[in-house]
Amino acid sequence: MTETKVASNRRPNRVCNNELNREWQAFWLAVGFLSRVPMPVRIDYSPQLMNQSSLYFPLVGLLLGLSYSLLFLLLATLWSPAVSVGLVLAFHLWLTGAFHEDGLADCADALGGGMTVRDKLKIMKDSRIGTYGTVALVMALGLKALLLLEVSTTALALLLAPCIARLTPLLLMRYLDYVSDRDRSKSKPVAESFSADRLLVATLFTVLVGLVASLWSGWLLLWATLATAGTAALWGWSLKRQLGGYTGDALGASVVMSELVLLLLLALG
Repeated sequence: MTETKVASNRRPNRVCNNELNREWQAFWLAVGFLSRVPMPVRIDYSPQLMNQSSLYFPLVGLLLGLSYSLLFLLLATLWSPAVSVGLVLAFHLWLTGAFHEDGLADCADALGGGMTVRDKLKIMKDSRIGTYGTVALVMALGLKALLLLEVSTTALALLLAPCIARLTPLLLMRYLDYVSDRDRSKSKPVAESFSADRLLVATLFTVLVGLVASLWSGWLLLWATLATAGTAALWGWSLKRQLGGYTGDALGASVVMSELVLLLLLALG
């Protein structure tokens, strides 16, 4: 009888430990998915775990932003703000493998050059970059650099923008259908579904970051809400109209767009 009670008491602890271990793995899987940072833990990979990792996108964004902000402060002691911003952007592109920028370029080529949904999805899968993609990429990076120099606190913008912008793809994943080839897409495990509970947790985390940051910038929480919700609504509407849903590239593009919208609002003062 006593042995049965001991075994019964151990089961909840074992389940709890397993859940914590899965969340820990999911976090590092998100780090590895969004950046070149090597994963220091053993990952029991599964499509479910890959999907579960989406919850940690804003947290990973905050950690990336912390590295950008600290690097800018260091570089600014040696060079001008313009040179420092340029070097930080170069570091960002290397650290993330231009992951989201690639999605922006692919979306620009597909939506700008495709006539039918089938054509657009085909162009989006093409690894080559066209005129629309090149122009979009140059304009996005150039505008981002200018806005980072325009905002009152560049280091704070570098810290917060990557975190806040990475909530936008989670909103798209929750409220739109995935329209790419599920059997061939590398984004399939991430994009198949996203639970309302995990979206709520990610949203609350991002709001908390915005609230804390509002101590330095009173309008930041409002700007963050407009950037994420506004971009998700307008970009989501465009994707629904042109493709019937979203793709992995569209999720990446939404991050770049959200960052730019947030920086535009922060530049207002």
